[in-house]
Amino acid sequence: MIYRGHEDMTGSDFSAHNEKVVSLWESYHAQRPRRVPVIFGINPRFILLDPKLNDNAVTFERYSSDPEVMLDIQLKTAEYIRLNIPQDAPMGLPERWNVSVDLQNYYEAAYLGAPVRFSEGAVPVAEKFLTDQNKYELLEKGPVDPHKTPLGRKMREIYYYMLARREEGFLYRGRPLGEVVPRGLGTDGPFTLFVSLRGESALVDMYIEPEYFHRMMAFLTDFIISDIRATRRLAGRQERPESFDFADDSIELLGASDYREHVLPYHRRLIDELAGAGPHSMHICGDVQRHFPTLKAELGIRSIDTGFPIDWSTLRDEVGDDVEIYGGVHADMLRRAGPERITAEVERILGSGIMRGGRFVLREANNLAPGTPLANLHAMYEAAREYGRYS
Repeated sequence: MIYRGHEDMTGSDFSAHNEKVVSLWESYHAQRPRRVPVIFGINPRFILLDPKLNDNAVTFERYSSDPEVMLDIQLKTAEYIRLNIPQDAPMGLPERWNVSVDLQNYYEAAYLGAPVRFSEGAVPVAEKFLTDQNKYELLEKGPVDPHKTPLGRKMREIYYYMLARREEGFLYRGRPLGEVVPRGLGTDGPFTLFVSLRGESALVDMYIEPEYFHRMMAFLTDFIISDIRATRRLAGRQERPESFDFADDSIELLGASDYREHVLPYHRRLIDELAGAGPHSMHICGDVQRHFPTLKAELGIRSIDTGFPIDWSTLRDEVGDDVEIYGGVHADMLRRAGPERITAEVERILGSGIMRGGRFVLREANNLAPGTPLANLHAMYEAAREYGRYS
């Protein structure tokens, strides 16, 4: 399982690569980058949904419900990444393995009662369950304690299982467990959660029943704040850190003025309740570039993890040189195209002006798809080393 495509990554000795990575990130954070860093976003679906890597045909449903299986798959995923994926991150076996409770992106809606669908060949998703007939159900029941819901109790069970294995001295490849992270330190956002619960009716609510819409948005924002605070206490984290990182992909459904009027106040409240002065960061996929200037001006967002589509020729002018941008090659292109096309796409992106200011990190847009050829990742990494240099 060893990646052998680069002079710094041969055999099992990654020391030369790791030393260069440390130096690269030091120069980047000092705002004197030598070249654009490269990372890849990978989670256990990369293993679970690839029959070539999922030797025991573990399903997502089993992974999500069995703490032992979740721990095993996470460790196999981390091992695969550290031995195979060419990126500006430490490679080789670590001193300790960091793990987390992985309930993917369905957990917030499931905490509130949404059924979770497990389909073959796909990640699990929460199904909408607030119809026009029962749309007031959550409001009538009142506040929800997220950790006392069935899935919330399951999350804590898995968390305590992983902690217990660490205390027992569990080893994987001769290395112990390190940090164990519960689920719920961030959020996929109140509007995305509302859309998960109501589907396309959430937009109708916003225009036709604004009173209901804002009651639900306030309810869901309160719920998210409650969940994050409870999870911070569970993990022994700082009660109110200076910065906050969150997401809300469904704002791609809104125009800039509708976002400002209907959703921005709830984002502002999340930050006001959960963090200090910032700077803050946000993951935001989809056709959302029109929102970036507002996020910067109104919320103090200074780091944006993008998806697609992105107009690289205009983005830097729109957000300024001081905003950190993560983004790059479309994940499906990385999976389907050949190395030559990947190289050309990296050259196009890096030549667009996005490097100006030294605040750009190249990654896939967004989350590496199972079955992506390693040759394409190698091509992307090498292209960044060639075209991502600062003079």
